[in-house]
Order: sequence, then C-alpha cells, then structure tokens
Amino acid sequence: MDLYEFQGKELFRRYGIPVSEGRLATSPAEAHEAAQELGGPVVVKAQVLTGGRGKAGGIKLAETPEDVEARASEILGMDIRGHTVRKVWIERASDIAREYYLSITFDRGAKRPLLMFTTHGGVDIEEVAASSPDELVRLHVDPLEGYHPWQGRRLVYDAGIADPVEQKQIAAIVERLYEAFVGCEAMLCEINPLIVTTEGEVRALDSKFTVDDNALYRHPELAEMRDVAAADPLEALAREKGVTYVKLDGEVGVLGNGAGLTMSTVDVVTFVGGRPANFCDLGGGGDAQGVVDALDVITRDPQVRSIFFNIFGGITRCDEVARGILQALGQMAIKLPIVVRLDGTNAEEGRRLLEEAAAANLHAEATMLDGARRAVELAAAA
Repeated sequence: MDLYEFQGKELFRRYGIPVSEGRLATSPAEAHEAAQELGGPVVVKAQVLTGGRGKAGGIKLAETPEDVEARASEILGMDIRGHTVRKVWIERASDIAREYYLSITFDRGAKRPLLMFTTHGGVDIEEVAASSPDELVRLHVDPLEGYHPWQGRRLVYDAGIADPVEQKQIAAIVERLYEAFVGCEAMLCEINPLIVTTEGEVRALDSKFTVDDNALYRHPELAEMRDVAAADPLEALAREKGVTYVKLDGEVGVLGNGAGLTMSTVDVVTFVGGRPANFCDLGGGGDAQGVVDALDVITRDPQVRSIFFNIFGGITRCDEVARGILQALGQMAIKLPIVVRLDGTNAEEGRRLLEEAAAANLHAEATMLDGARRAVELAAAA
C-alpha cells in the first residue's frame, strides 16, 4: 500500500525524523487558510500516488495566501500520470543548501533490508545508479542482528560527507528511518530529497512510503490510511471479493492458481506475442465461487478480448474450477472467448464437465503454451 507524501511525513514525524511544517487542503479556500496559518512563502504540492509531480507542474512555490489559493486552483483536478489530484500539501518553503537521497527498501534477492544513500538528491535513483553508480552507497542490514549505529556512519563516510554536524544528523535519520521501516513493516521508505538547509539542519523534504499489504492486519492505524477512492476500481473490487488481482495494459485476461504459475502464464502470453490484461491469482485452494468472483473482476475490464485459464490441480481441484467456469457462464453473460488448460488433480473430470457443457466460447488446450497461443489468437480476432 502506497501512502501519500503527507501520510509518510506524519509517520516520519512519529519516528523523530525532521520534516517541514505543513497543512493538508482539499480546496483553494482551505489552501488559503493553510497559508495564513503557516505564514511566509510556502510550496503547494499535489498529493498523488505516483512520481513525476514536479515535471507535470504539480509542485509550485507561492509567496502570499492569495497566490497559494491561485496555485491550488491550478493543481487541484490536474491529471498526473492517470491520477487526479484531489488534495494538496501546503508546506513551509525551505532554503536549500544541498540535496541528498536516502532510502531503505527490501532486497528480495538478498532477503535483507537495503540502505541506499547518495549526495545526488532530487533526481530519480535509477538515473544515479546508471550515471554515477560509484556514488550510490549500498549497505544491507541483517534482520537477525538488526540495525547498528556504525551502519549509518558507514553510509555517511562512504558518501563523502565531511561536516561533522551534518554527519551526526544524517546518521541519526538513517537509524530512525530503519525504525520506521521495521515498525511499520514497510517495503520502501524513501527520502528524496533529504535536504540540508542554509542553517545546517538536515530535513526530509519528501516522502515515499510503501507498506506491505500482508502486514496491514497488524497495523489498523496504517490500514485506515488507504485511499479507496484513488485505487484502481477493478483492484478495489477484487480486494472486496478477496481476489488477488493486478491490472495490466493488454488484452488477454490471465487467471491461474498460485502466484508462481500465474506469473509464468503472464510471461508465456508475452512470449507468444500477446499482452496480458491482468495478473489474477485464484490461489492454491480456489473453489467454484472463487472462479466466479475472479471472472466477475476480469470481465469488467473493457480492454480484455479473451481469457486464459491456466490451472494446475494440486490443492485446487480441476473439476471445481470447471464448475466455477460453468457457474460463471450461467450467472453472467460472458461472450468473451475463454481458453482453459486443466492439468493435475481431477483434470479429466474437469475437462469432461467442460466438454459436456459444449459452450461455444469455451476452448480447451492441453498445454500452457498451446493455451497461450490460442488465447492470443482469439484476442486478435475479437
């Protein structure tokens, strides 16, 4: 779950990371009032769950409350990479001397949290990694040992920070950021830029905070931060139905049982020249109702031209999946072509049920590769 900047900064504040004072506004009038409370020059910042705000014109400096109200009017309602701006963060402007980058993410390959720090702040970390890889300091933290103060000092020294006062502040922020990362069970905590003001104070000027969805039941206070209105409507519907679903850009709807098989199915559809419309995982113990719910979500996507069911029966029984497909066809008017590959537990019974139904839009294939090819062909012909 991604958090807005203002939510991430609130968490930073709770963990003792210095941030600039600000106010949230949902209308130009509220922005005017916030500017009066803060006083002096402020920055009006669009709150969207995507990057590229600055390049899109979603961050503007304003001197007076009237100017703030005008800038908020311009930003509210903007479309930034498909996200409509419904909130702005009015933040007291900072006099910046230097900009750094600091983050903690989970390195799946190493199975450890990864600290990253560079003096090249204010730009995408991918650009730094590509253009100046030697200036990006990386350091893993052993989760069994936990964080140690020497790790913060190591980041600071290897990045070439010479000012002792600055070194101490950054090292302290690194430790607090790790506490926030672990305490909130996050997947990413990023500060870009981490600024040094002209008075020598180190402060988080931005926040990118991603919490592990699977941990939200342990953090109800974080779960309440989810903005349901900003979520993709199909993904929100899938969440309500308990379906694991991720919207993609293609035309072939994909449904498998188990994350590994579903990811492989997405890859195979791409391999044979198609474009997956989604990732939809029925789960290891999927039943007939689960199939109905998944189909209900997939068929609501207007981009979908065909659907590829790729089921390997282990815990999931193929005859249950077949009954779910037939139940869905009975409940919903599905005209899209559906390609089904069943293998494993009760596969023969599942195929028999589908053959007896003799639905015109059902197509059975013996292998995953053949199923993917057929689904892509049918999508192209639709």
